[in-house]
Amino acid sequence: MGDPAGSSGGERIGETLIDSSRLHGRVSELGAEISRDYAGRDLVLVGVLKGALIFMADLMRSLSVPCEIDLMAVSSYGSATDSSGVVRILKDLDTSINGRDVLIVEDIVDSGLTLQYLLRNLRARDPATIEVCALLTKPERRRVETPIRYVGFEIPNRFVIGYGLDHGQRHRNLDYVAVLERGQGSRRRPFSRPEAG
Repeated sequence: MGDPAGSSGGERIGETLIDSSRLHGRVSELGAEISRDYAGRDLVLVGVLKGALIFMADLMRSLSVPCEIDLMAVSSYGSATDSSGVVRILKDLDTSINGRDVLIVEDIVDSGLTLQYLLRNLRARDPATIEVCALLTKPERRRVETPIRYVGFEIPNRFVIGYGLDHGQRHRNLDYVAVLERGQGSRRRPFSRPEAG
């Protein structure tokens, strides 16, 4: 039986940073903006697995323009808390993006190293245009400047879960974004996730 407080192994769901209403309202706004910008164009949404899946599903439902979707999965290597920027593609695109308008859909961008790699990799495939839409950004963690045209929310440097974001593959199903906190007495290292952008 699940713990109603959402705790497991000394961790618990803490402060709600972005509630469901704000999340869905902002996703609708982003959808309207993207629809205006991509009217009459050949749009391909490229979702970065696994974290962007829920955001991308809601975002594409809010679009009023036709689009195709494809998915990529990447893994970034580094210490427990920082990415080295060394990225490996685990799942590549099935669709050719040559000559097309590509919009990378990310759940969260913190250091920017993985996103920098993705942009360089996808630009080499000769899309007509390439832009980024990120649900969340952490400006305090940015190590490289990467262009993010559409931003849902800027958040502080806290470990967050929900709406696709996880810790140990848990909590993606939450319909809000919250801080994950360690319980008292926990001896775990500080929370970190593989670099998501």
